[in-house]
Amino acid sequence: MTVPSEPAPGRLPIAGPAETRRAAVRLVRRDGRAVAVMLLLNGLAAAAGLGAPWLLGRIVDDVRAGAGTGHVDRLALGILGFALAQLLLGRFARYAGYRFGERTLARIREGFVDRALALPAAVVERAGTGDLMTRGTADVATVGTTLRDAAPEVSVALVQVVLILAAMLAVDPLLGLCGVLCLSGIWFATRWYLRRAHAGYLAEGAANSELAEVLGSTAAGARTVEALGLEERRIAAAAEAIERCRVTRTHTLNLRSVLFPVVEFSYVAPVAAILLIGGALRGTGAVSIGAVVACALYFWQLSEPLDKVLVWLDQLQRSNASFARVEGVGRIDAPEAADGGRPVDDRIDVVDVRYAYQGERDVLHGVDLTVRPGERLAVVGPSGAGKSTLGRLLAGVEAPRTGRVTVGRVPVTGLAPAQLRRHVVLVSQEHHVFLGTVRDNLRIAAPAATDQELHTVLAAVDVDWVDELPDGLDTELGAGGYRPDAQQAQQLALARVVLADPHTVILDEATSLLDPATARHTERSLAAVLKGRTVIAIAHRLHTAHDADRVAVMDGGRVTELGSHEELLAADGGYAALWRSWHGS
Repeated sequence: MTVPSEPAPGRLPIAGPAETRRAAVRLVRRDGRAVAVMLLLNGLAAAAGLGAPWLLGRIVDDVRAGAGTGHVDRLALGILGFALAQLLLGRFARYAGYRFGERTLARIREGFVDRALALPAAVVERAGTGDLMTRGTADVATVGTTLRDAAPEVSVALVQVVLILAAMLAVDPLLGLCGVLCLSGIWFATRWYLRRAHAGYLAEGAANSELAEVLGSTAAGARTVEALGLEERRIAAAAEAIERCRVTRTHTLNLRSVLFPVVEFSYVAPVAAILLIGGALRGTGAVSIGAVVACALYFWQLSEPLDKVLVWLDQLQRSNASFARVEGVGRIDAPEAADGGRPVDDRIDVVDVRYAYQGERDVLHGVDLTVRPGERLAVVGPSGAGKSTLGRLLAGVEAPRTGRVTVGRVPVTGLAPAQLRRHVVLVSQEHHVFLGTVRDNLRIAAPAATDQELHTVLAAVDVDWVDELPDGLDTELGAGGYRPDAQQAQQLALARVVLADPHTVILDEATSLLDPATARHTERSLAAVLKGRTVIAIAHRLHTAHDADRVAVMDGGRVTELGSHEELLAADGGYAALWRSWHGS
């Protein structure tokens, strides 16, 4: 099974092996002192573990030579002391490892959130929230398990393996070499596994993301699916995604089913070889019985750390693939602001703009439009006319294929995100309520806002339900707290816009979830609050156009009419027909 080096169009990228290694090295360097302490304690614990087999071999040889019980007791106490030292040192080594793992995991989570929030909205929409969600939850959790559990265990085990092999070769080089040669089966099986596992787990992660996207989009659009009779089609899509998950997971399971039997056999072979070869050499007097016993015990002791390494090897491969997916988010650079200077004023110009969604035909065709500072412009037209697409270009969410969109003579795509949002804010039909209090949800737009300012903006958008909540602004929203309905969520979004105080607000059906009377009252309240600001309202309800300074009518991706409400009615064109249809005449 292979995985393409580049993601499919619209998918989030995956970091390459070199990028993943560099990221891991950066994380280790940020906590280098903790890593050094962890390795030192692991080395001391492993060294303490070497004492017992060596002393046991001494006991065998000394008893054969006629040593008394006092001598044996002293050596036995030494074995007990080494075991106790190994226990304590191992405990502190794991403690240091767990602390390192938790700190590093926190850095990975924070870095992922920072990069995810910096992603252009268009990139997230094209990739789908399922992929991003899976990377931020399942993949980060997999990396966390490795850092918290696997990394300390594997680091201890690797140090033990190295020291045990060195001790065996020191006791008797020939027996030690025979044992090492018998471990070659593990080496070949592991190399075979590693060549295939990384690609296998990347494919498994991609299949999980796709399944999450299919299930998430189906659940979110359940009413639409039911209304349009798409149940069978969505079930088929889910079944196809589940089948891909099954295939990829079966592939990685097959890899493990080859690795682990070979490993189990390789544990037994060295001990048997040492006993057989050691017995033969003992007959010639080349080695002592104590050396044979010590080497056999060392190899028996070697099986435990090797087993830990190989058991965690599967988790390490999962983690490697997950870390590549997490770091892949960082490969998408937020668009850098071009050195176009600062906007000279608040005027917005759209000049010969054409736009096409990825791999599709143009949906905007040579659009020209100027929005004057402080103007209220309504954009109307039939569904699919390109109104929302134009709004996204005006807000800098998307860049035109040709032509330009400027604010104050500076391209909107040339402004840094923070600077752009001070000039233009888009409020769409989709609204989100964040976990936290009402105050937290509002202060996202203005962290320094006082409670008095929050109450003022809530009143401006006709929010009276907050005062009725048990804790007012301190009421927790979301799971375990108060759950605002869609209309209340929309009102909170509008309140955030007032707090953000941009010079241009683009309302893309921003009051669509309010009933008509409330929507019109809210729009008029917003107009009073946003007086002097530029407001571009994309709407189906034509009372919005009636209240606007000018109306732009779109049809087929073009601006077909532009003028005041009265002028367009007098022209008796498409807008007049829409107005008559709206009023049922």
